[in-house]
Formats: sequence, structure tokens, C-alpha cells
Amino acid sequence: MQYIKAPMNYIGNKYRILQQIQKWFPRKIDLMVDIFCGGCDVTFNTKANEHIANDLNFFVIEIYKEFQQLGIEKAVEQIDRTICNWKLTKENKEAYEHFRAYYNRTKNPIDLYVLMCYSFNYQFRFNAAHEYNNPFGKSRSSFNNVMRENLRKLQGVIEQVQYTSCDFREFDYNLMKTNDFLYADPPYLITCGSYNDGKRGFKGWGEQDEKELYEILDMLSERGIRFALSNVSHHKGERNDILLSWRKARKYHMHKIKFDYNNCNYHTKNSRNTTQEVLITNYK
Repeated sequence: MQYIKAPMNYIGNKYRILQQIQKWFPRKIDLMVDIFCGGCDVTFNTKANEHIANDLNFFVIEIYKEFQQLGIEKAVEQIDRTICNWKLTKENKEAYEHFRAYYNRTKNPIDLYVLMCYSFNYQFRFNAAHEYNNPFGKSRSSFNNVMRENLRKLQGVIEQVQYTSCDFREFDYNLMKTNDFLYADPPYLITCGSYNDGKRGFKGWGEQDEKELYEILDMLSERGIRFALSNVSHHKGERNDILLSWRKARKYHMHKIKFDYNNCNYHTKNSRNTTQEVLITNYK
């Protein structure tokens, strides 16, 4: 199967392990809810009659909504015009910094996407005031042909998704029924990176968040609604005892995922890495 890659490098994305996790997904899904959708790699590649992609990071959701409203080709045209008007290149740091300051005053979603394209490691990073503060991606980052084609591949896909932005506790789970499916890829409790440290303009992730998510998954399971949870059971000598105890008590199924995080600086601030990613499901 050929997968669609999201047109952004979102921290924690599941693109490289899609084949492993999706073999455990249900074959028939009416509504698929991706409750921590991030860059939407899982959303875009999961077959369902309807899709809802939700994330607390409203900046990313607004980008996808803007792509949806404009249409992909018009979005590409606007991106090209912006790059030309601001003279953005891999070498023009001054232009990037002027454009970043402009975005932080105006907050246009397409401008944010362009900023990300020319930023260090193509990352979304904000300060506590929700100002974009990722530095210039000198000699590396740009809106290149690969990103352009990834964006164009969303034609006919992005239109089929409903985008929402709320805390997972605030989502209306009453709309889900027995033929529906929820995928949860929350921040990982026992790893530490820029995506869950609470210092980038969004709240961090702690034990209480972890427990409240499990309560919601239990509620869905009791209603006969299928879910799959991505998480980490072990990391650098630590065990996620909350996860493992919950899984055992509820007799959910745990599937080990093979993936090397040694080159993924967003999962840990230490390159020495012994991480076991798992997928927990309430069905076989």
C-alpha cells in the first residue's frame, strides 16, 4: 500500500510505522476519530466513511481548514506567491526573520505553513505567548518539490475530513457508535521532548492526563466502541506502570511496534534510547 505523507513534519508523527499499526485497525469503520491527530498521517491513511481529526494545537488545525477552504491548488499558488513576495530562500535568514515577525502580528494560517517550510527541522514551535519562535533552517529547509507533491496528494482527501480543536476531555464522544473507531496518540508520559514539556505554548502531559484519557477509553469500550492507543511501555530503563497496570486490569490487547527512535530528537533529549512503542486495542 502506498501511503499519503502529511505535508508537514509534525513531531511524533506515525508515518514510518503506519503499516505496523494499521494492520491492527478494524477493516470496516463508519466514523474514525483521531483525537490527537497532529499532522494527520493516520487520519489521511485510514479508510472510513467519515473522519474527524482533532488536536489541541489549533494552529495546525487552522492550516488544514484553510487548505480545505481554498482547495489544494489555490493553496499552493498562495504559498508560491508568499515565498516570492518575501524573497524566502534557504540562505535568506533576514527575510525569514522579517516574515516570522509579520506572521506573529497577523496569524495567517498559510503564512504559518510557509514559515514552517523554511524553519529549522520544519517544526512548529511557539513560546508561551503563542508566538512562532522556531529559528531559520539555514541551507536545509524550504518548500521543496517533495513537500509540494505531498500537499497535492491531499486533493480529494483533505475535503473528507472534519477538523476540530479541543482538549481530549472536551470532545463530544456521545456522537460515536458501535461501528466507529477512535485512535489516540497522546504525548508519551515517560519520554521528554519539546512536544510534551509544557514550555512551547501548550500545556504539558502528566499522570493525571494519562489517567483521564484511560477513563475515556474505558467508557468507550464499555459502550462497545473500538479504540487503538499508541504509547510507550518502556523508555531508557523506565516503565510506564500506569499504562501497563491499566492494560492488564482491563485485559486489553498489547501489540509491540518495531521502530528505532535513535534519530528522532523529538522523543528524547538523550540520544541513547531503548524505547518500546506499543499499540493497545480493546479488540482482537
